[in-house]
Amino acid sequence: MRPDEAGLRRAVESLTGRRVAGSERLTGGDFAQAFRFELDDDTLLFAKTHPNPRPGFFATEAAGLAWLRRADAIPVPEVLAASDGGSDGSLAMLIMEWIPPAEDRRADDQAFGAALARLHDAGAPTFGRTDRRTTGSLGLPNDPCDDWATFYGSCRLLPLARLAADAKALPATTIARLERLAHSLDAFDDGEPPSRLHGDLWAGNRIVDVTGRSWLIDPAAHGGHREFDLAMMHLFGGFGQESFAAYQDAHPLLPGWQDRIQLHQIAPLVVHAIKFGRSYVDAATAAIMRY
Repeated sequence: MRPDEAGLRRAVESLTGRRVAGSERLTGGDFAQAFRFELDDDTLLFAKTHPNPRPGFFATEAAGLAWLRRADAIPVPEVLAASDGGSDGSLAMLIMEWIPPAEDRRADDQAFGAALARLHDAGAPTFGRTDRRTTGSLGLPNDPCDDWATFYGSCRLLPLARLAADAKALPATTIARLERLAHSLDAFDDGEPPSRLHGDLWAGNRIVDVTGRSWLIDPAAHGGHREFDLAMMHLFGGFGQESFAAYQDAHPLLPGWQDRIQLHQIAPLVVHAIKFGRSYVDAATAAIMRY
């Protein structure tokens, strides 16, 4: 058994007071090592770990899951334990309930779209986060902001411009255009209040269970513009048109939202250009040039 898996096993047994009967290493994800544990009473748990995560990584994810769960809009797994490790050698990990996924992933997209609108409508006290915790593998800031333009510029586009420059991930001319855009977002700010966002809503962060019900995992939760989650859904696909139609029925988006999809996609595209390069560089450049 790998050291990480052994440590997780001990953590699961300590937390539940039950013996672990079996475990399985899971695939997927680009950051943490994930496992499924079976207890001796047949309960299944999900756990993940990392040997050297960013400070506060798993605690931030746990807080985000709990925040989304409190909205009582979309099912979110219950977090059972979270730790970022320590000088005492304790393991950095996240443990939560296991959601059995459907093999064919036939989701009730209409229900998901309506539920997403309810999640957004639960609102947030600010753009960003009141705890100022960073999110995502690049540790993007979430300083509280009074308006969307300030938040998206100062906490997303400008930090990403600096990271892209440091990594030489984008041409210098593209980075300069990105910085100019970050200072001219007032023209796109419609004044909507902050919504309660998942913050990384691609299809891989939605589990469809055996009943067709959708669950949210792996958030980069923060207060932001609700169009951001929808733009992420459009970026990588995996969500049926019924999702968007049901969302519109529940809480119509403001006119022109389709023209702003790429504006909200700039942040994730630059993140992917920094991390993976290749085609994301051209896509990020095209989106920045458009605005």
